[in-house]
Amino acid sequence: MSPVSATFEAAAAFIQANTEVDSPPACPEIKLWIATEVTPLWEATEAALLRVNLPPPYWAFCWAGGQALTRWVLDHPELVQGKRVLDFAAGSGVTAMAAGLCGAASVEAAEIDPMACYAIRLNAGLNGVAVEVLTDDVVGAACRWDVVVAGDVCYEAPMTAHIWPWLKRLAAEGATVVMADPGRAYLPKTGLLRVGGYTV
Repeated sequence: MSPVSATFEAAAAFIQANTEVDSPPACPEIKLWIATEVTPLWEATEAALLRVNLPPPYWAFCWAGGQALTRWVLDHPELVQGKRVLDFAAGSGVTAMAAGLCGAASVEAAEIDPMACYAIRLNAGLNGVAVEVLTDDVVGAACRWDVVVAGDVCYEAPMTAHIWPWLKRLAAEGATVVMADPGRAYLPKTGLLRVGGYTV
């Protein structure tokens, strides 16, 4: 067994021991390994990795923006059918799962949290979709996608400042960029066109 596969097996075992298979309320078509409470999982992650001050396990929850974005894709499959799709800052990969189920030509999920990357791979298996996980920071990369989806990415000012110019450039280069946010203060006030909304 290679070190990479051994690492995945250990991470998969941890995720499966500390989460449950369930469907987000807004997207019952999709199954995810998700947690019911953040603090016990956070503490378990730190203990398992023998590290402290780790970021919260955002990957183990399906946040409001991600659910709304996923519901939008499921309700509008023509957005992704036959297209090259990037789920940016994918978290659990829930929107990547929707893109795969809706017939995207290819689906990539970009996520820099290693545990999230393992969770995305497990979730892809649950849903029977092919998702390539990108572990590097793709911000600034040249546009190679037809559609870029991004849920809950404007949660703090530095993050928004980091990603917003790049997302605008992707749109200018021809990609359809769809964002979902529950109305956080750091969501840009201009340059966006509201196309829908959900109660999550």
